[in-house]
Amino acid sequence: MSKLVHACLAAGLAAAAVSGHAQEQNAVANDPYAWLEEVEGQKQLDWVRAQNAKAEAEIASTPAFKDLEASILAILDSDAKIPGVQKIGAYYYNFWKDKQHERGLWRRTTLEEYRKPQPQWETVLDLDALNKVEGKNWVWHGADCRKPDYTRCLIALSRGGADADETREFDLTTKTFLKDGFYRPEAKGGLGWKDADTVYVFTDFGDGSMTTSGYPRIVKEWKRGTPLSAATVVYEGKPDDMYIAAFHDDTPGFQRDFVSRTLAFYNDELFLRGADGKLVKIDVPNSVNKGAFREWLTLELREPWTAGGKTYKAGSLLVAKLDDFMAGKREFDVLFEPTDRTSLASFTFTRHHLVLNVLEDVKNKLSVLTPGEGGWKKSEFVGAPAFGTLGVSAVDADESDAVWLTATDYLTPTTLSLADIGKQPEQLKTMPAFFDGSKDVIEQHFATSKDGTKVPYFVVRPKDLKLDGSTPTLLYGYGGFEVSLTPAYSGGVGKGWLEKGGVYVVANIRGGGEYGPRWHQAALKANRHKAYEDFAAVAQDLVARKITTAKRLGTQGGSNGGLLMGNMLTQYPELFGAVVVQVPLLDMKRYSHLLAGASWMAEYGNPDTADWDYIKTFSPYHLFDPAKTYPATLFTTSTRDDRVHPGHARKMMAKMLEANKDVRYYENIEGGHGGAANNAQAAHMSALAYTFLWQQLTK
Repeated sequence: MSKLVHACLAAGLAAAAVSGHAQEQNAVANDPYAWLEEVEGQKQLDWVRAQNAKAEAEIASTPAFKDLEASILAILDSDAKIPGVQKIGAYYYNFWKDKQHERGLWRRTTLEEYRKPQPQWETVLDLDALNKVEGKNWVWHGADCRKPDYTRCLIALSRGGADADETREFDLTTKTFLKDGFYRPEAKGGLGWKDADTVYVFTDFGDGSMTTSGYPRIVKEWKRGTPLSAATVVYEGKPDDMYIAAFHDDTPGFQRDFVSRTLAFYNDELFLRGADGKLVKIDVPNSVNKGAFREWLTLELREPWTAGGKTYKAGSLLVAKLDDFMAGKREFDVLFEPTDRTSLASFTFTRHHLVLNVLEDVKNKLSVLTPGEGGWKKSEFVGAPAFGTLGVSAVDADESDAVWLTATDYLTPTTLSLADIGKQPEQLKTMPAFFDGSKDVIEQHFATSKDGTKVPYFVVRPKDLKLDGSTPTLLYGYGGFEVSLTPAYSGGVGKGWLEKGGVYVVANIRGGGEYGPRWHQAALKANRHKAYEDFAAVAQDLVARKITTAKRLGTQGGSNGGLLMGNMLTQYPELFGAVVVQVPLLDMKRYSHLLAGASWMAEYGNPDTADWDYIKTFSPYHLFDPAKTYPATLFTTSTRDDRVHPGHARKMMAKMLEANKDVRYYENIEGGHGGAANNAQAAHMSALAYTFLWQQLTK
């Protein structure tokens, strides 16, 4: 604690730190359920298992549950799913899980083979076999393979699906881990290539090396053949920073090194690192999302910015020559500028072009921009599908203008095409129909929120829906961190809800990114209530349209969406017949002291300061009133979630249980923040949620 206080003194924050610590101690002392925050204590896990048994007995004991669980598992295990691939050297790699490979296979094939309906795959790493040999429950966290020869990779593996993982060096030619290769012990952080014999490592180096958010505070350069303890410091952040990292850009002809200092979500500094180790900051506002590709510097603005005598709108995408910018020039090309109805969903560079993916009222539109002597020329994306959610990513931006193109919506199975810019796409794969969507239709409506804002939402409903309020309806939402919810095909939703005749609704509330940064910023901190008012407005609009009634309306959300659910439960209980709260934030007094919670204070505020005056207005744990009537509730979480602490769900469950509310609880003993570590667990969790909701909404 003394080191932390010393650092705060230097920043002029000692009083706040002492006050915050005292408040934290008081919050724990005054909380009769604080004992449930000990994640893996025997007493706590005994409590979890007892609650799990009750929930299983109520929800999972029927033949209907078993059938649904089996159906969802069959979808997740299906060999007919699209095997998404990543080009690494001459091969196309895929990570695959199915019934025979519970933890997954990392495998590869050629493009010629991939074009076939049933490609032949070569296994590179079998996680189930590795787990058997090592007696562990490793979950795949990805591979970083070194250009240009692609003989070595850095593979990240997580125990049980936690955010914390370890990294091992892997030989792609022998398909084995190197005994004396680079190895990063289990921690939150990462390891990335600088060159064949050097890596950047940002991890837990011991006392004082992690931020208050629980992420790396120090990044080092580590030479092959030396111990990790001999790695040299590249950059050291402050304790209250969020995340420090470094990475190498190995684009041929444009090799560069960067250091990233993340202070909070959407608040970061980016530095160019010279050969002499000197860091030079890319001098733009911290809220700007900064990137580099070949000669270009890209800037996505989240706030208006004045530079070079011009003011650019929030939500715009600017580009400039990186070398010119670093030399002091402030001349930009505006590649995208938002309107009231549009926002930038994404962009991707190919060898000679940039593909813009724009959302217009939550619907995707693609275009191509090409740099030339007279600036950037805009053209149509040839063959872009007219329907649904579109995704575009470069196949190999160093070598070609080819992109992967995906298209999907709630009722249309995803397709994957290979497209060369300017040519008609070649459809390679189509996901099978996992449910019968022929009887349904997709609509978009707009609800009017409390302050008059129009809030879009999608409805998937039977074509012959009777507008008499009798149909069980599931409303889903998230509303945070500038995350956009766009239409996507889900076999689980189809089997678990739509095939039964239910209506499925997705709300695009403020806090998300559907209309760019402004939509996100409209519900930050003291304005958080606007996200909840938006969601309530959608619920009310569904009833006004006679699609459903409060008794027949269920709602579901996870993580930040779990906080949304907690607020629907405590602030708008009369609007819902049942609520599913997944891996949630609920105790907003304690959230910043639990696991990664401190990293979200830019979103919610700091409860150890005067911010608590408004935070307490959306802290479900504190808003709960034993005298109130609440809808039937199911909490689900994971013991191995090291991002959102399972104590949130545990404590809320205990509080509601003691007040004799209609509540049940299920905690997966592993699974990480996603809630499940394999397909069987994922199927079980989904079946619990859908079965519980259907039981409650059809009473």
